[in-house]
Amino acid sequence: MNNLLVVFKKNHEQVHDVALSTVISTLDKAKQTYGFDFRTVPREEVERDDFLGPEAVIVLGGDGTLTSIAHSVDDRTLVMGVNSHPMDSGGSGSFGFFMGSDPTRFPEDLNRLLRGSCIINTIPRLQAEIMSTSGNIIRSDPALNDLLVANTHQYQPSKYRLKRASNPNYPELDVRQSSSGLLFSTFLGQGAWFRHVVDLSMFEFSMSDVNDHYLVVSRDLPSNKRAEDGSHWAWTDQTTTLTSDMHRGYVVADGWDEIHFTRGARISVNNNGPKLKLVTFSEDIYSRVSALKR
Repeated sequence: MNNLLVVFKKNHEQVHDVALSTVISTLDKAKQTYGFDFRTVPREEVERDDFLGPEAVIVLGGDGTLTSIAHSVDDRTLVMGVNSHPMDSGGSGSFGFFMGSDPTRFPEDLNRLLRGSCIINTIPRLQAEIMSTSGNIIRSDPALNDLLVANTHQYQPSKYRLKRASNPNYPELDVRQSSSGLLFSTFLGQGAWFRHVVDLSMFEFSMSDVNDHYLVVSRDLPSNKRAEDGSHWAWTDQTTTLTSDMHRGYVVADGWDEIHFTRGARISVNNNGPKLKLVTFSEDIYSRVSALKR
C-alpha cells in the first residue's frame, strides 16, 4: 500500500484523543518499514475527494463514525474500523459492531492489514434510485445498515403504490398503501432499527441469502393490511419499487443525507449498491451475528 487515510471522531474527549495519538504514532513507526504515506482528517471536515487516492481508509471512532463516511468509499478501497472507546463492563463506550480493531490491538492489526493477512469482508449495501416525473435519475448514497423512504412530514402518512416481482417465497405485488414509510435493512443492519419494528425472533436466515436478499417493512401499516404476502414485511431478493403519492418525500441512507422527491416520483430499492470491503482480524463479520442465522 502506498497511501492510507485516517478519518477520526473529533469531540475532544480524552479517550478519543488518546486513541488518535496511538494510531498516529503506530502509523509513523510502520511507515518507516512499509514506505507508505498517510493523512488524518476529522470526520467533520472530510470530503469526497479525500477518498479517491488511498488504498485503505482507517476509521477511528464507533459505528456511527463508520456509517457516516462509508457512503463515500467505493467498492475497491479497504475499510478498517478502530473502536476508539470500546464498551466497558459498565456499558460506557461503543459496542463497535463494524469495528475490527481497537487501540490496544491496532499495532498488530495494522501489520496484518499491510501484509495482506487480514480478513476482507465484502458486504452488500442498499441503494435507492429515484426517477423524477421529468425523467431525471438520482441515486442515493449506499446504505450499510438501513434506508428509509417516507413522507418528509412524519405526522402525515406516506402514500404510494408498491410493486415487487415474485420470488419463490412471495407472489408478485402491486398494491397501494398508506403507512409510516418503508424501512429497508441489510442482513447485518437489522439490529440497528429493523428489529425494533418487526419481531424476527421466530425467523431464521440462510447464509446463502445474505448477499442478495434484504429486509423491508411498511412501518405502522394498519393491522388489517398486514398480509403475509410480502406487502407488510419481506426478506427478498427482488427490487422494491414505489410510486409516490406524497406531496414531498425523502430517501435517507443510514440516517445521514436526505434526498427529496415529489408526487409521481418512482423510487426503486435493492441491495445492489457498491459493496463495502470491510477489514476484520479475529473473525469474519458474519460470525458476530451467528445467533441471527442458521
